[in-house]
Amino acid sequence: MYFLSLAIVMVLFMPQPEMKQTTFVSASKEKTEETVRQDLPLAEKIDKVLQDEKLRGTVTGVTVRHADTAEVLYSQFGDKRLRPASNMKLLTAAAALDVLGPDYQFETEVLTDGSLRGIVLHGNLYLRGKGDPTLLKEDFDQFAKDLKKQGIKKIKGNIIGDDTWYDDVRLSQDLNWSDEPFYTGAQVSALTMSPNDDYDAGTVIVDVTPGDKQGDQAEVSVTPANDYVTINNQTKTVAADKLNDIKIERDHGSNEIIIEGNIPLEDTRTRSWVSVWEPTGYAVDVFKKALVDQGITFAGQVNEDVGKTPNNATILTTKKSMPLEDLLIPFMKLSNNGHGETLTKEMGKFIEDEGSWDEGLEVMEDTLKNLGMNPDTLQLRDGSGMSHKNMVTADELTQLLYNVQEKSWYPVYEESLPVAGYDERLVGGSLRYRLTDPATKENVLAKTGSISGVSTLSGYVTSADGEELIFSIMINSYLEGPVTPLEDEIVTILAKHEFE
Repeated sequence: MYFLSLAIVMVLFMPQPEMKQTTFVSASKEKTEETVRQDLPLAEKIDKVLQDEKLRGTVTGVTVRHADTAEVLYSQFGDKRLRPASNMKLLTAAAALDVLGPDYQFETEVLTDGSLRGIVLHGNLYLRGKGDPTLLKEDFDQFAKDLKKQGIKKIKGNIIGDDTWYDDVRLSQDLNWSDEPFYTGAQVSALTMSPNDDYDAGTVIVDVTPGDKQGDQAEVSVTPANDYVTINNQTKTVAADKLNDIKIERDHGSNEIIIEGNIPLEDTRTRSWVSVWEPTGYAVDVFKKALVDQGITFAGQVNEDVGKTPNNATILTTKKSMPLEDLLIPFMKLSNNGHGETLTKEMGKFIEDEGSWDEGLEVMEDTLKNLGMNPDTLQLRDGSGMSHKNMVTADELTQLLYNVQEKSWYPVYEESLPVAGYDERLVGGSLRYRLTDPATKENVLAKTGSISGVSTLSGYVTSADGEELIFSIMINSYLEGPVTPLEDEIVTILAKHEFE
C-alpha cells in the first residue's frame, strides 16, 4: 500500500514548517529500556534470518522503528557505522529537497558576445550549462531552431562550452578506477547531456548487432550520433549456436570506445551505457550538429572550445529543466549516481556559491543535522553512495526516515522511493522484481543499495495489523551472495507481523 494519503493528512493537520523548528531527537542518544521495545516474537524471527551462513563474517546493522513514534522495535548493531551504498541517496534526496525545494529547476543558456548583421552572427556562440543532467539531443535541436527563428543562418565565430557553474573536478574523490568508464561512474560537469530519458548524463549508448553473415564485423551504433567518441570495432559475427561474449569499454583518459568479442548470428543486440571523457565537449559537439542539421552554416573553420562566457554576452535562448520533484523519480527509482553527485554540487553552489563536492557535502552535513541526524556518526564522501568511505548507522538512517515525515516536501520524497513488486519501471524501480509476496507487494517503499561487498535496503512497510514501520538493513563485508533474499525475508517478516 502507499503511504501517500497518510502523508497528505499529516501535512494538512500538522503545524506549519516555521512553527515546528528543529525538535528532532537524534538516534545516537543512549537508548533506555523505555525507548526500546524488543518485541520478542519479532526479534526471534529476525534473529533467525541473521544467523544465515551467508552473513558469517559480515557486520549487519538492522534497525526497526515505529513510524508514528520513532520507538525502536528491533536493533542489531544499529549504532555501528556502516557503508550505505546507494542508501546514501536517501540522505542526498532529503538534503536536496530541504535546501533547493521540490520546484527547483536547472537552467541552460545560449548566448553570444557578438551581433547579428543580416543573416550572419558575428561573434562566438556560448553554451552555458548550470548543472542540468536532463538535457537531451532534442533540447539542442530546439536551441538551434530558436536561433534560426531569430534570423541566424551563418555564424562567424566559435562555439564555446561554459561549464564554470561548477568546479572542474569531474569524479568524486573515492570513485574506483574500474567504475570510471561506465555510466555508474560518469563524469560530472555543469554542461553535460544524456542519451535518453533515463538521464544518465555524460554517457552515450552503444548498440552492437550481428553482421549479415559469419565473419563480418558486428554493426555498431552510438546514441546520440556524435564525433566526440570514436569506435574501435574488434568484433566478429559467429554462428548462431555460439556464445555472445561482446565487451564494450572506453579506454581510460580518452574517448576511444573499444568493442571486442563475438556476437552470434540472429542474436539480439548488446547494449551498454558508456561514460565519456570530459562531457562538456560532448555537449558542444552535439549542439554543433544540431545547428548544422537546421541549416546554420559557419564562416570559415569553427572551433569547439571550453571557456567562460563574457559578462556582456547576450542571452539568445534558454531552457529550464524539469523540477526537482520530477528529477527525483529517475534519481531514486533507477538509483542514478550522476544525479546524486550533481545535486551535491548544486547544493554547494546554491548555498555557498561554489559548485564543488567539498562545499556540497558540507551543506549536506549541516542540512542533515537540521533534519535530526547526528553528524558525529556520519562520514559523507559523495552524494551517490559509490564511495566505500561513506559511513552511516542504521539507527540514524531510520531516524532520518522518521523525521522527514514532518516536512512539507515529504510526499515528494515518499513518491520517489521504489515500490516493491510494481511492474512499471518508473514506479517499482529497483524493487519491481523484489518483494512480490502479497504481504509486501506495493506495501514496501524502500531504497536499495549495492556496491562490492555491501547490500542495503531502507524504507517503510506496514505490518499485518496496520502498524507503520521504518526499517534499515545494512549488510557489509559479505563474500557469498546474493544476500538480497535475506533483506527481503526480514521485510516480509515485518509485513506479516502482528503486534500484541
